[in-house]
Amino acid sequence: MGNKHSCCVYPGGRGSGRSASSQKGAGGGSGDANHEDVSEEHMYNLQHISEREPDDLDQDPSLHPSAGPLFLSKSRQLIENGLIRRRSRSHLDDGRTLKKSSSCSTIYLDDSTVSQPNLKNTIKCVALAIYYHIRNRNDNRVLDIFDEKLHPLTRDGVPPDYDRHNPEHRHIYKFVRTLFNAAQLTAECAIITLVYLERLLTYADIDMTPGTWKRIVLGAIILASKVWDDQAVWNVDYCQILKDISVDDMNELERQYLVMIQFNINVPSSVYAKYYFSLRTLAEANDLSFPAETLSKERAQKLEAMSRICEDKYAAQMGRNGHKKWNSLDNISAAASRRSVAILS
Repeated sequence: MGNKHSCCVYPGGRGSGRSASSQKGAGGGSGDANHEDVSEEHMYNLQHISEREPDDLDQDPSLHPSAGPLFLSKSRQLIENGLIRRRSRSHLDDGRTLKKSSSCSTIYLDDSTVSQPNLKNTIKCVALAIYYHIRNRNDNRVLDIFDEKLHPLTRDGVPPDYDRHNPEHRHIYKFVRTLFNAAQLTAECAIITLVYLERLLTYADIDMTPGTWKRIVLGAIILASKVWDDQAVWNVDYCQILKDISVDDMNELERQYLVMIQFNINVPSSVYAKYYFSLRTLAEANDLSFPAETLSKERAQKLEAMSRICEDKYAAQMGRNGHKKWNSLDNISAAASRRSVAILS
């Protein structure tokens, strides 16, 4: 994975939104031979991700820390066009406040952090990002490997109009939540899933459609669980969740997914943080509030201990660098030091 060059690349390359059937030769044996020659030529001429131009990297949200995620721009387009109406924050249907307020006796904290996101709300936000990708897609460019009609996830197949109606947010959330709960995946894995999903859309130049979104999301979850989790879920385990899908289909889906993203599974920490805070922005724009938890005495003591450890490390580092640490009024003398006591319920 860490090699800089690789001969295993997607034959279609970026900008190829054609299906697999459209890439076959039109003739007989000579057409197949020509197709093989063209495929080999593409295979060795395509640039790896490390050889792409800097201008391309700046436009890739899955690699560049300052390039905005695709889902955020798509959601803004729908909101600005009036297709999605935000609720007024001054209007309260049930007469309750939208946010809990801290007082002298009770402190509320947002328990979701970039290192430990809230699982339920993160999955909701990722499902909402997928919803905007489908709702505001540029075209209907698809690949056969993601088509549910060709590769159904259930024995019943799909209805005739499976690719005509956009799924609702709750249906997407239910599908993603079922996979995450059954495989016991973490919230961090959901963020990595979204990164891989947008990387696929960028590299393969395809769209998320009503008939392909489930298999695109499934492929991203498979890769994210194997890259992020130390004890990854095997493909056969997903077959226990989606009981009508075969292991061979899962393996082929994973293989083609890797080929299409050019085996680039690296996610920089800056990109991960960008996607996390962009999901928070998306939640705020759609009135999805992250839960506020009461600060308990045990949690307060743990936070204080962590704060003192970081403070001691910083002071030691400053001392090694020859910087003098100035004493605050509380630390003028050991006898005069005082600490304020918080009253916690």
